[in-house]
Amino acid sequence: MESNGTGSNELEIARRNLIEAHLEGMVTIGQVTLNPNGSQVAFSASRLDLEANTYRRQIWVVPTDGSAPAMPVTSGDPGESDPSWSPDGRYLAFVSRREPSPPPSSKGSHGSTLHVLPISAPGEVRRIASRPDAISSPRWSPDGRWIAFASRVPHERYAADDERGQQARRIETFFTQLNGEGWVYDRRNHLFVVAADGTDSPRDLTPIPSDGVDAEHNDFAWLPDSSQLVVAAARHADWDLDYATDLHLVAMSGEVTTLTSGGASLHHPSPSPDGTKIAFLGMDDPWTYPQNVRVGVLDLARRIRTWVSEDLDRTFGPTSGPLRPVWDSNSHLFASAEDRGTCHLYRLDPSGVSAPTPMTSGQQWISQWDRVAGVTVAVTSTVDQPGELVLLDATGQVARPLTHLNSAFVARTSPVRWHRFLVPVSQPTPGITPEIDAWIMFPPGVDPMDPDTQVPVILNVHGGPHTQYGETYFDEAQVQAAAGFAVVMCNPRGSSGREEAWGQAIIGPKHPRRPGTGWGVADLTDVLDVLDAALTKYPACDATRVGMQGGSYGGFVASVLAARHEGRLRAVCSERAVNNLLTLEWSSDIGSRFQSWHGPSPVDDAEEYWRMSPMSLARDIDIPVLIIHSERDLRCPMGQAEEMFMSLRMMNKPVEFWRFPAETHELSRAGSPLHRRERFEIIIEWFARHLDLSATS
Repeated sequence: MESNGTGSNELEIARRNLIEAHLEGMVTIGQVTLNPNGSQVAFSASRLDLEANTYRRQIWVVPTDGSAPAMPVTSGDPGESDPSWSPDGRYLAFVSRREPSPPPSSKGSHGSTLHVLPISAPGEVRRIASRPDAISSPRWSPDGRWIAFASRVPHERYAADDERGQQARRIETFFTQLNGEGWVYDRRNHLFVVAADGTDSPRDLTPIPSDGVDAEHNDFAWLPDSSQLVVAAARHADWDLDYATDLHLVAMSGEVTTLTSGGASLHHPSPSPDGTKIAFLGMDDPWTYPQNVRVGVLDLARRIRTWVSEDLDRTFGPTSGPLRPVWDSNSHLFASAEDRGTCHLYRLDPSGVSAPTPMTSGQQWISQWDRVAGVTVAVTSTVDQPGELVLLDATGQVARPLTHLNSAFVARTSPVRWHRFLVPVSQPTPGITPEIDAWIMFPPGVDPMDPDTQVPVILNVHGGPHTQYGETYFDEAQVQAAAGFAVVMCNPRGSSGREEAWGQAIIGPKHPRRPGTGWGVADLTDVLDVLDAALTKYPACDATRVGMQGGSYGGFVASVLAARHEGRLRAVCSERAVNNLLTLEWSSDIGSRFQSWHGPSPVDDAEEYWRMSPMSLARDIDIPVLIIHSERDLRCPMGQAEEMFMSLRMMNKPVEFWRFPAETHELSRAGSPLHRRERFEIIIEWFARHLDLSATS
């Protein structure tokens, strides 16, 4: 980190040690999958390696009866992911970047390989497929003969190593790039199958069709008879204008049969055990955002689809990532949904007659799970406990822990819990429960009710905005609390985890279907009401030393509050921010999608976009602003930061601008370990300086 001329070397070293302690050693458990009889579970696990500036990803296996501890079955170098059991439970397929692998298809992409590992008996790992781009989501056919997977198919232009020799790109649609992936319109994900015994080369089942619509095919599942796969894809013309995604059947011959139409957005298909129905996630009106993601069921014979989760007005597309519904039998489904800061498993009736019923409960977050043969495993996390794999009993309670991968990390860092409190909505929206879910975390050893212990406060606002904070481990809050700050968080209107009307409360006032207040009205009222309530409720908070931080949409809030804080704030950190809604709609990788939130297009009503933009308030900003942005951010491109910095600097207002090379919109969550550490150092130093951390009593 570049020296800013403040603080001693000892203080900088202490902060770095604190940050490193909260980064290194924590294990993140990814996809989990049970073997066919539920006796073993395979999962991917990732840990951050600061010294090597990388992530170590391995495949682990653990018996569900607790007879043996979890053990890694791959090395983690260069990294493995996406475990998938064979139907007989004898083998495990996984994805790796083991050598030899083909050269990458484009700048920033990685060639990858598909392997099969014997589990029930000794044997060698076999490489059965390799691709110049990433392989994802390998899935065995139920008869064990084939493995399907998705992989990008690059245009011939990528054969030229020197970009100066590549053919020009012909652009005719939106969504040509993707944050973290770069160009994708000429590198679409196709559906491949390969013989499970490795005796044949991978075969592309979804080559570019004669109509020229080269669609993404990365969301699929086998039918029980292994004859076809059901795939979610936008294979129709003008898919980039209506945002619709349909379900299709893809035969082993490559023949495609479209199952749905009508403009809905359907994804994460899951066939029933008897093959007569397909469960899925989705929404009817993709042009209106946000909506609570629903669970639906399609009757294959009659081609009739039914929403079966509507009696529970919550989203089944959690912030931690949507997971496909799982059939327990032909008469029961399981799926996960958010609920006011938590994420739980629910049992659903495929007919939709009965309302979803919760299988799990309590102040926890279930990020991954699987259910086979009546056995349920889940990755559960709480505020002071990073995710661990557990076996659940029939009532949804923990029957036994299956991993303890974070025990040493927790013992070393001693994560703290937070205090949950509710704040009345001062200007309610019709159709909502008029209270805001909020949390506050204090430094270790601080009594929140002691007025003689005054600590500075950081108000943290999440991105999205249709996401939520909740009952799960959050490194941002833990690091800031450990550094000496009280951290306030909340889920204002626009957030997920609540009734749909809550999320839609900040849709633009000119939206033709669901008009709301627009960004920066009801949501800002809620955020400030929560801050005021926290400062009143907890006397240990020093109301004279308050800062605010937010990323993406939270960066939008930070930039707005820098001008509209009404004396509450001393400084803000605006990270990967939305600063100009007008230019964002024209430059983001999801450009054109924002009109589904705001209503009119920027072509028809540029003034509406400018009215809501923080850039329109730049002249009124009267406190120091820290800007953090990634140079490969395609979701909120670098121009969003540059516009704000240029404007503030032109007016000689206090501003610092930090640019992270080679990073994307995901810097804080998945950036290089060294950059994640540096980012923490910058933010902690900024608030320590501007909130006078040294004055804490």
